[in-house]
Amino acid sequence: MVRRVVLVCPKTASSFLRLLCLACLLAVAPACAQSRASAAGGAHGAAPAAAPAAASAPVAASAAVSVSLLTIDGPIGPAYADYVERGIARAAQERRALVVLQLDTPGGLDTAMRSTVRAILAAPLPVACYVAPSGARAASAGTYILYACHIAAMAPGTNLGAATPVQVGTGGPGTASQGTGGQGMASSSTASPGTASPGTGGPATAGPSTASPGPTGPGLPAAGKDKAPSAMEAKAVNDAAAYIRGLAQLRGRNADWAEKSVRQSLSLSAGDALAAGVIDIVARDLAQLLALADGRVVRVQNADWRVAVAGAGVLDAAPDWRTRFLAVIANPSVALILLTVGMYGLLFEFMSPGAVLPGVMGAICLLLGLYGMQLLPINYSGLALICFGLACMVAEAFLPSFGVIGLGGVVAFVIGALLLMDSEAPGFGMPLGFVASVGITAALLVGATAQVALRTRRRPAPGITAGLEGEMAEMLGDAVREGWANVGGETWRVVSDTPLRKRQRVRVIGRSGRVLRVVPADASASARAPPAN
Repeated sequence: MVRRVVLVCPKTASSFLRLLCLACLLAVAPACAQSRASAAGGAHGAAPAAAPAAASAPVAASAAVSVSLLTIDGPIGPAYADYVERGIARAAQERRALVVLQLDTPGGLDTAMRSTVRAILAAPLPVACYVAPSGARAASAGTYILYACHIAAMAPGTNLGAATPVQVGTGGPGTASQGTGGQGMASSSTASPGTASPGTGGPATAGPSTASPGPTGPGLPAAGKDKAPSAMEAKAVNDAAAYIRGLAQLRGRNADWAEKSVRQSLSLSAGDALAAGVIDIVARDLAQLLALADGRVVRVQNADWRVAVAGAGVLDAAPDWRTRFLAVIANPSVALILLTVGMYGLLFEFMSPGAVLPGVMGAICLLLGLYGMQLLPINYSGLALICFGLACMVAEAFLPSFGVIGLGGVVAFVIGALLLMDSEAPGFGMPLGFVASVGITAALLVGATAQVALRTRRRPAPGITAGLEGEMAEMLGDAVREGWANVGGETWRVVSDTPLRKRQRVRVIGRSGRVLRVVPADASASARAPPAN
């Protein structure tokens, strides 16, 4: 990285030091992120070790009993996973009686969902998942989280289910992927007879199920109706079905329906979920949830725990600025914007060394964009195309291609942005309109750069008589016949028949080799230059 920076920066000491600092920031960013993750993991691992005694005995009700309220309102991503882990650890440290996770999500990333589930399973105190308010949903990844909690509750008018895994990557439609690109969890458009989805804005669907049997068992996604499911699709679906069935068996809930929600994308309303044994409680508000949960006995770290939350106070642990900030930069669209702005900021700093602000802001945006990208299960082919496109657009400012390299970079940038994330993952897609807007803006910038290059090409080459004759100059010192003058930012040797003073304005009237013939600016314009040697 340092070699690349040195090749393009101006050879000045200040620019070199500034670019060296930027390169150091780029080098230490991954280490800083890893150390923060290790610190968070250590804090999370210390909490269960400090509370086995509390988990091994029932919690006695007291006047100081309190409940922590965590809120997830949006797609499950790395920011919310970190928020839940820290919230549970803090509740255990402060000896709360219960953690209530209020949930409203369309789904999210598989890696973030599994991190959240692990935090709930390792919690040293009970965790209750409450799908609320009315109209909310725990679709896809939210269904797994609800099954993992010790107490599952929903408000009237909510729904859960549609837990079929979907692809994040470059595979064909209906192909689920668990490779290096990661896996997303999203709602499917299929439903079983009589299932309702209040949170999706559509009525209950009726008719035969679109799921068809496949080679690995019945109920694979609807794509198998047209063609046999691929090995990767069957692998992802079977893995997800076994995962949610294990969670259901751990909490003593309906494991058969849980598996069908994965294989057939089934959904249930709150009342139907209670009747089917999928959830434990239907409560209209948080107060009723606590009243119905009081006295229940749940298993926490292989020990019985009697939930005693009668008259408990509720402490709202809303997402802090760190969680909100991570949620913003972990959005693929925002991360792409930060990368683009960062590259252009460094480009302007290279072109105009000493401006400082473009370089500093560019480095900050580039680091934030890279951090956001490393939080997401991105497709590295798409990221490579984006970097190549940005490099071509930067090279357009230095190479005389008159727009060819820059336009090629715009095409590579747009294709990479479309391949970067899968549009089926809820909240983590790359909108086509956004990609088109960024591409058009980049094309306009490339066009402006090419126009400047063409305008510069049409100018006469500096140093020839046609370009210098008539130019104004300034004497750099006193001269009786010969001296030196500043002509258009260049230092030239000049001759004159008239004595000249320092800083006197003169006019070029001719040239003889590398010597210019000048006259005072106020002299007669009828002076003529001698013929060139």
